[in-house]
Amino acid sequence: MGLTIRDVAKAAGVSTATVSNVLNKTGKVGRRTHLLVLSTVKRLGYFPNVHARHLASHDSRTLGIIVSDIENPFFPEVVKSFEVRARQLGYDAILSDTNYDPRRTREAAERMMEHNVRGVAVMTSEISLRLIHELARRRIAVTFLDLAPVRSYMSNLRIDYFSGVEQIVKYLHSNGHRRIAFIAGRPRLKSNLARLQAYEKCMQDLGLEPGPILRGDLRFEGGLAAGLAIAKLSPRPTAAVAVNDLTAVGVIKGLLKAGCRVPQDVSVTGFDNTRLAEYSNPSITTVDVHRDMLGKMAADALHELSRSADPQGKEYQIPAELILGDSSGPAPSE
Repeated sequence: MGLTIRDVAKAAGVSTATVSNVLNKTGKVGRRTHLLVLSTVKRLGYFPNVHARHLASHDSRTLGIIVSDIENPFFPEVVKSFEVRARQLGYDAILSDTNYDPRRTREAAERMMEHNVRGVAVMTSEISLRLIHELARRRIAVTFLDLAPVRSYMSNLRIDYFSGVEQIVKYLHSNGHRRIAFIAGRPRLKSNLARLQAYEKCMQDLGLEPGPILRGDLRFEGGLAAGLAIAKLSPRPTAAVAVNDLTAVGVIKGLLKAGCRVPQDVSVTGFDNTRLAEYSNPSITTVDVHRDMLGKMAADALHELSRSADPQGKEYQIPAELILGDSSGPAPSE
């Protein structure tokens, strides 16, 4: 069993109340006693149980963040900027990864409630609205991505997916592409569906027939399978729009493996502007959704909700910006 505040008090020859006052910076403690308690804490290697302290005081200084897949390059920078901003605001941060599993998502939300967090940033759309409302009912601030209307204790971060996809499709069209494929993600994820619908609408607005639309899984493997499939199509698309950067890397790998050149034979684009897009060879044309801004904004929104006397949620807009890489270019001549 670990050290307790009683062990520190006994070793220092003072009361537990005195130790508590020194550690929590409350009450009046003489300088000599104050130094004695601190030296005893250091000598014993005692670490206060912050979680228990917060439960006792009903004043949690912890924010949580739930993500779909920590291996997806989109999320680490979001988590990093969230944690940095949380610490600047005086909070600790805890992370849960759902791996796109509804059961794990439910367990992640329950874990946040058990830890008595002040607020939760839900950076995935596979969570049920019932869980979102349960968090809010417990007066736990919630910030999420395009999941539900704002209300008490609930704020929304809205990424302009349509603008991002529109910029890609119009860019490809201006470079002579007319057969533009789309590699989708997971149909149950609202953010993925929004990108697919934007692609279909933009293609139709340009007088083009959407498709082919290939299945993906937001991961390299799904992109690889799609790239191999595109290479076999006749007529073959001259461009492929991937739902995210990780998928785009797989698409490029599949095309190259099948003997196609990128971008001379097939242009490929991604979405999210992760580090992967920059490091890939060729570098990937993608859409920047400002992941650093996303994490910071999520922490700020939770902080504002949790300390407000009238915690009414707000909607925050995240812009999208086309970033040109070497994976795209003019359509090949027929």
